[in-house]
Amino acid sequence: MPAGTQKLFHGVAVDAGSGMDAMIRDARGETAKPGDLVTFKRCVLKALGPGASTVLLDATCGPELLSDYPDNCDRMLAFEADVYKISDTDRITILPDNFNVGDYPSMGVNQLKFFMYYAPDDDSALNTRKQDIVEKIGRQCKELGIRFLMEPLVYHPTIQTGTSQYARIKPELVRRATQTFAEPRFNADVLKVEIPVDLNFVAGFGQPDMTRQQALAAFRDAAQPATDCELVYLSAGVTFDWFEASLRMAVEAGVEFSGFMCGRAIWSDAIDVFGRDGEAALSDWLLDTGAKRLKSLIATLG
Repeated sequence: MPAGTQKLFHGVAVDAGSGMDAMIRDARGETAKPGDLVTFKRCVLKALGPGASTVLLDATCGPELLSDYPDNCDRMLAFEADVYKISDTDRITILPDNFNVGDYPSMGVNQLKFFMYYAPDDDSALNTRKQDIVEKIGRQCKELGIRFLMEPLVYHPTIQTGTSQYARIKPELVRRATQTFAEPRFNADVLKVEIPVDLNFVAGFGQPDMTRQQALAAFRDAAQPATDCELVYLSAGVTFDWFEASLRMAVEAGVEFSGFMCGRAIWSDAIDVFGRDGEAALSDWLLDTGAKRLKSLIATLG
């Protein structure tokens, strides 16, 4: 991260697509309506947006919610189609078909987020294809003056995510992906990266395959390549308590990072509230518990 950059990135992500829609439909049951996904996202935006530096919306629902952004909350749209459209074979992100990068300025959006599944040890030709896509998007963002947030989600071609074997190699995968996309040719202003350790395998949280000191070293090593762009951590579906603990570990490790982009760890519990008690109860929960969670995460940054 460039010297002097302040920890001011307090992002709320609500860019999930069909998977989130299915969860809401299940929770709502017979009371489900076609517009429930947009309603949920609008409630998140209105309740949590005032306390966030930015709220990330998806390419499908986002355009119709742009007018709902509160003052002092920057607009951000994901430049991706639904993740469920991604092939399991190459894991290449599908681009949206309802707008392109050149439409961002006219929509009043100055931040673009793009993610790509990336395995540093995958076939080099495949990785070159992925890098070419990212490079093109980054170049377009630079030409248009759009802030580019790049999110490499790491995996391994043969080792299953969530296993102890994967937990051992995850810090190095995150470090190598960070090193790649921090290269100037990608023009990433912000790298949105995973927590480099799996707390399920860190002493004090889960199976003690890794000591706390080893985990802190993993944070430092994985973040080190991000010298010329800002670094923010994503919650990646973990519980709120564990994401908060992860941010505290990053601070303890002395990592210079700009903040976080948190989604499900803040608002996932609200889906059941919406399903059981409706929109008014959803808004109340977000204004109370959701806002408290966001403030607590911000407080971890000091």
